[in-house]
Amino acid sequence: MTLKHMKTTHFILVAATLLATACNCSRPDPVTPVDPEPEVKPKPVPTPAFAKGADISWVSEMEKDGRTFQLGSGTKADILDVLKETGINAIRLRVWVNPTGGWSGKDDVVKLATRAAKAGMALMVDFHYSDFFADPSRQDIPKAWEADKNLLDKMARHVSDHTTEVLNALKDAGVTPNWVQVGNETRNGMLWPTGNLSQGGKEWTDKGWENYIQLYKAGYSAVKSVFPSCIVMPHLNNAFNPSNENYWWFKRFKESGAPYDMIALSHYPQDSWENNKQVVWDNANSRAINYIKSLAASMGVSVIVAEVGVKTNANEDLATQVMSEFMSEAKKIDKCAGVFYWEPEVDGKWKPAVYGTLGWNAYDMGAFTASGKATGVMDAFK
Repeated sequence: MTLKHMKTTHFILVAATLLATACNCSRPDPVTPVDPEPEVKPKPVPTPAFAKGADISWVSEMEKDGRTFQLGSGTKADILDVLKETGINAIRLRVWVNPTGGWSGKDDVVKLATRAAKAGMALMVDFHYSDFFADPSRQDIPKAWEADKNLLDKMARHVSDHTTEVLNALKDAGVTPNWVQVGNETRNGMLWPTGNLSQGGKEWTDKGWENYIQLYKAGYSAVKSVFPSCIVMPHLNNAFNPSNENYWWFKRFKESGAPYDMIALSHYPQDSWENNKQVVWDNANSRAINYIKSLAASMGVSVIVAEVGVKTNANEDLATQVMSEFMSEAKKIDKCAGVFYWEPEVDGKWKPAVYGTLGWNAYDMGAFTASGKATGVMDAFK
């Protein structure tokens, strides 16, 4: 190689080195990706010795409509903080399969349940196995299951799959329910006509009971497969036990061999009827208290009042007395596991959109004012 060529080559190498250095200087340092903060899941909430609860399944829709809530001081606050101020330590949420607008559907329930758990409140999950309210007057099969309405085994599979799906969604969110109802007010069975206790025009037939019990067991087993320690129970209306109907229902239920960990009842003392006559509220209260005691003894488990409501809008002072007297006596019963007020956060004016579609009036047994404050009725839970 000639001297000329060596100089040229040296020049090129030096230039290349300088260029590479310049490029390296202008190149930004690589950015180390930062992992997002892991979502903090709620911790399991211990089951209270006596649950002072509230079913607030309408809250999501109310908040979407712009409704807000206030502490006793008048300061705006989250509904859960407002309820905790009144003594509430547990929340109940109903589950519908494919509801209009998604309210009380799986996703809505998981969101509300997660909020409750993070607030340190115990949780009751109320499976209706319907797209809308299920109660003694209607137990409508979800539209998605209607093709199997005459196929008991397939209907039981729907119950199992739906229960498992919802509970696994709660589990994935870090929520552990304390209680689960398999069916809502199932005095006449569930998922009609499949699980109707009345079959072929006859009331409470053997076939009807067999079908209902198979559906109930499917739900019970599904709960235990996800949350083995969860308290699982059937639910009946009319805690005041009209004409001894409840006695015969639970006698038959127990004889069937169906598993249960607790019994859930509903009690509406100012809307209790027997033989087409209204029962006076204080009589309804005393009868309900006595029945809770006798039912706990005969079934060998505790009883929880999963729904209660009084007519706050008609007469707040009287409603406060009715609620206070019932709670005072319920707390004295060793085998009464608690009392849940049904939808206390409404004021007798707001109503869900579906009520407007159906031409229904607003629910008149809430326990809050239009401004979002708790009325004196809720003092019974303090």
